[in-house]
Amino acid sequence: MIYYVAAFSLILIGAYAVLVKKNMIKIVLGLSLIDSGVNILLVALGYINGKTAPIFSNPSLKAEGMVDPVPQALVLTAIVIGVAVTALALTIVIRLHDHHKTLDISKIRELKW
Repeated sequence: MIYYVAAFSLILIGAYAVLVKKNMIKIVLGLSLIDSGVNILLVALGYINGKTAPIFSNPSLKAEGMVDPVPQALVLTAIVIGVAVTALALTIVIRLHDHHKTLDISKIRELKW
């Protein structure tokens, strides 16, 4: 239950940062928080009480006593993709700062017109 609360809290904090903040770095960090919250939610949904990790190191463990490894593999892939997207977004933010000399997204929007 605590994992669901943590996941939804991270998603809501990230959504707040994306929707309200004007600083582009804070917006990118908000997207990263949303990504982390979704990853925690996926792991929490894949967990079953009383079962162990899907590692066949103990011969007495059967497959019925283990959790499904697919959500864990999905989250591992999502973490790698999330880090790459965050790095790309921060690179774009750096380039925009070099060009416009500001991180305020409302000032960059004003330059368009």
